[in-house]
Amino acid sequence: MSHVEWEFQAREDTPVTVLPDGCRDVLIISAPGRMAQTLLTEWDTGPRQVLVARDTSIRAYRLQPGTVLSEDALSAISAAPEEAGPALQDAAERASEMASLISLLAAPSASLASAARQAGVSGRTLQRHFRTLKLPPPDFWRQLGRARTAAMALATPAPVAEVAAMAGYSDQAHMTRAFGRWFGMSPARLRQNTALLAILHQPGLGNWTGEQISTT
Repeated sequence: MSHVEWEFQAREDTPVTVLPDGCRDVLIISAPGRMAQTLLTEWDTGPRQVLVARDTSIRAYRLQPGTVLSEDALSAISAAPEEAGPALQDAAERASEMASLISLLAAPSASLASAARQAGVSGRTLQRHFRTLKLPPPDFWRQLGRARTAAMALATPAPVAEVAAMAGYSDQAHMTRAFGRWFGMSPARLRQNTALLAILHQPGLGNWTGEQISTT
């Protein structure tokens, strides 16, 4: 699937935690007394807090990791949100090669060298290709993919040290530092936060399914 759709209704001022997922979202934001606004989010590099004002409605399209949306496509979606499908599908088809490379980089055992070999290019060429498309560098996808793999595994009973090894970290301390960067908390704290674990299991880097996202 090229994208997944989600909606959010704020019946009161609502604080929301956003965690890095390797995706950009097209947000169509509506509020009483205001014109609808269409925004394209950036790639998150750490946790952030957003306050959604009371009576705000958000309709959104989450893009597959690696998808680049042009200004023309964003303008077309803004003009006709109900007909966004073709523009999103076209963007995803043009990004299919990058989506495959990003999936390789997000695997726990991935390295820049291994991804470059599978792409048939040098590591420098691969990095240059990401820059040309204005995508985050390969290390962004590799490190975030590893962290998300580990975070999702916290929903299982596996010991934290075992999760760290499975995800390719050198040890538990290494994983704890990575979690501080990406999620703003330790693995132990994240494991106790079922709401954030549910957010991490929504489609994104390492678990893209194309299924519609459920929100409250």
